[in-house]
Amino acid sequence: MNIHFIAIGGSAMHNLALALHKKGYHITGSDDEIFEPSKSRLRQAGLLPDNWGWFPEKITPRLDAVILGMHAREDNPELQKARELGLKIFSYPEYLYEQTKNKKRVIVGGSHGKTTTTSIIMHVLKNCQIEFDYMAGALLEGFDTMVHLSDKSKIAVFEGDEYLSSPIDKRPKFHHYHPDIAILTGIAWDHMNVFPTFENYVEQFALFVEEITPGGAFIYFEPDENIRHIIQRVPSSVKQLPYHTFPHFTEQGITYLDTPQKAVSLRIFGKHNLQNIAAAYLACKELGINDADFFQSIASYNGAAKRLQKIAENKQSTVFLDFAHSPSKLQATINAVKEQYPSRKLIACMELHTFSSLNAGFLPQYKQTMDQADEAVVFFNPEVVKHKRLPEITTEDVKKGFDNQNIKVFTDNQQLLGFLNDKNYTDTVLLIMTSGNFSGINIQELANSLVHE
Repeated sequence: MNIHFIAIGGSAMHNLALALHKKGYHITGSDDEIFEPSKSRLRQAGLLPDNWGWFPEKITPRLDAVILGMHAREDNPELQKARELGLKIFSYPEYLYEQTKNKKRVIVGGSHGKTTTTSIIMHVLKNCQIEFDYMAGALLEGFDTMVHLSDKSKIAVFEGDEYLSSPIDKRPKFHHYHPDIAILTGIAWDHMNVFPTFENYVEQFALFVEEITPGGAFIYFEPDENIRHIIQRVPSSVKQLPYHTFPHFTEQGITYLDTPQKAVSLRIFGKHNLQNIAAAYLACKELGINDADFFQSIASYNGAAKRLQKIAENKQSTVFLDFAHSPSKLQATINAVKEQYPSRKLIACMELHTFSSLNAGFLPQYKQTMDQADEAVVFFNPEVVKHKRLPEITTEDVKKGFDNQNIKVFTDNQQLLGFLNDKNYTDTVLLIMTSGNFSGINIQELANSLVHE
């Protein structure tokens, strides 16, 4: 198979390219810019383009398929050439489905918890030595790539992202996967640049559950009101499996699953993670994994990168890094840390970085989400606001949106660094939450300098 990638350097795209290369396909690609780690990984596989830019001459009738990434534009010259030649053009999710349409597909959807729930299922399957395809939104411990495809496997586990598929396909990615087992972890408004109203956003999840295959299973977090509103859209032949927070208790800073057989110690914590475990448990059960194997596997699960990842620690202080940036993720993460370390001071520091979070109209969604922190710190870069062509926001707008006048707001990363460096971290947890890097801060170096033996 000869496959060409338009915008091969994207996080998802380069991982798919690597997966198909490992499968023995002949892969070519183009892009106008490629950053690390995509650049090094593509170079190592011999897939890095020789020159930056778009080259229509790479598009020939010999290609079996063209895969179009979100980074490309509708007027991309390679895309135009592919259309002229009548070649098969796929979005990233469309091609994943093409590769797995004869397999049992487990798709994890929701506004939060997708990566962790997906990674738990993957960890258990691997621990049980079951062959499977996968696609995850982050590089996970024990896995070399974010995408793996094999002719041997009968199962595929995908993280179901609700963002758009490609410049010429405005459907959410997870509408393409047609799950046999669908999971919905919760619905909380996000991506307002694409889904301008909450109703429009919720509708995407309703369309997702309508695509569950006949005789399949729908696993969902029952307390979520927004999910309950779309349950009637689930096909009648589909088995409904609601879940709640997995029964648990905490002793001496360790969280245990309270199972009928025995208590199972965990390396992760937080109610949101106990919910993710409950979802994964039901999915694994549908895949034929017994309780003993599941609980044995979950005991060795370390969590996904940037999901309550412990990046520095001494006897008096701990620093966590988390991907949380949307309101629901932010609140769940802060609450989890506060519950796990009730006797320690909690300094929570987050970055407003995404289109939604930097939109003045969206800021009220953050109301009281940081109230459980002893000190709440918010950073945003006004230049990023300009770059995203959004109306200006002020520090007062942020305080008003969070409904907390005590929040410290920074717009200069050096001032933020100064503030954090001046703090005393005795009996303290520092929780850093961002989908970016605070406009160029080396977060690991910062953590190491704040927390040292």
